[in-house]
Amino acid sequence: MPITLTLGPFAVGEDGVLVPRAPELHPPCLRFAWRGRRCEARLDGPEELWLAAIAARIPSTAEPDGAARRGAAFAALGAIAPALPSGWRLALTPDHQVRLEARARLAAPATATGLLAAMVTFALALDPYLDRLDSAGAS
Repeated sequence: MPITLTLGPFAVGEDGVLVPRAPELHPPCLRFAWRGRRCEARLDGPEELWLAAIAARIPSTAEPDGAARRGAAFAALGAIAPALPSGWRLALTPDHQVRLEARARLAAPATATGLLAAMVTFALALDPYLDRLDSAGAS
């Protein structure tokens, strides 16, 4: 397959098919930002895509108004968790960052167009949750 361009950890063929450049080292992962949040898209298999975003950070009680904002942020998490689409997951990291995760299927063979479409779909679906977290004082 002649390679026409490089897209992060992928080589992209003339037909748009993605080929991991170093699959033996680690699963290929693209990092991107959406509304100032760190996001990732990782190819876990030929058709399996894991997507994640650091959606917010729970305020510390040491910050000004931290205790009140912390309570509001945790209340927002409690409301968001049951409202997530099927297959989505909300996680709180040890450093109190809120991570939203989802899985997506790509058509085989995975293409650059399919990958980018899944990333955009995920990013747009994040918006209402980011808005709720922002309004609760988590950012």
